[in-house]
Amino acid sequence: MEKYNYKKHWDRAYHTPTSNLGWYENDPSATIELIQKSNISKNSLIFSAGAGSSLLIGNLLEIGYTNLIVNDISSKALKCLKSQIGETKNIKYIIDDLTNPTHLYDIDMVDMWHDRAVLHFFVHPLKQKTYFNLLKDKIKVGGYALFSEFAIGGANKCCGLDVLNYSDQMFEERLGNNFKLLESKKHLYKHPSNGNKRKYIYTLYRKIR
Repeated sequence: MEKYNYKKHWDRAYHTPTSNLGWYENDPSATIELIQKSNISKNSLIFSAGAGSSLLIGNLLEIGYTNLIVNDISSKALKCLKSQIGETKNIKYIIDDLTNPTHLYDIDMVDMWHDRAVLHFFVHPLKQKTYFNLLKDKIKVGGYALFSEFAIGGANKCCGLDVLNYSDQMFEERLGNNFKLLESKKHLYKHPSNGNKRKYIYTLYRKIR
């Protein structure tokens, strides 16, 4: 059986206008609130996993964060993001697969790893293992991991793909004893254009050793 090409899948997805995508968020304040609660400095290194064309990145620049790494498997997604943000020296863009990385092994240690609506697409245990090994290897001691994923009882599919719904226990099993849960909250995402509602879980962890 031919291996599914996820890069092509996500490139196709981003031919759709960004505001029509099922995870489009016109108000990323829930994420920004948790980033600010971590009290990282404005020049701390923030890594955004599978960022797509998220408005969050532009919002972070506007409030003063100056050191961002933005990743996606889709070159089309990052092209969309660049077009909405414009030229800036404060962002490094990396096209790479979080479940089969090459370039991501070479990034600097990060102060904040942010993932909204990416991890839940990795339903195969080996993909999850690769992802979490990379995350644990690249977050500084004292750094943070922030997840916003489909919660238990949430959607089973998104963008034509199966998803895995998460709980605090599932995050903790995959992160291990070196991470401490600081905050977890339920979030009901409402798509701004079609009104669809989906259950998310927002969690903030700190790497303690």
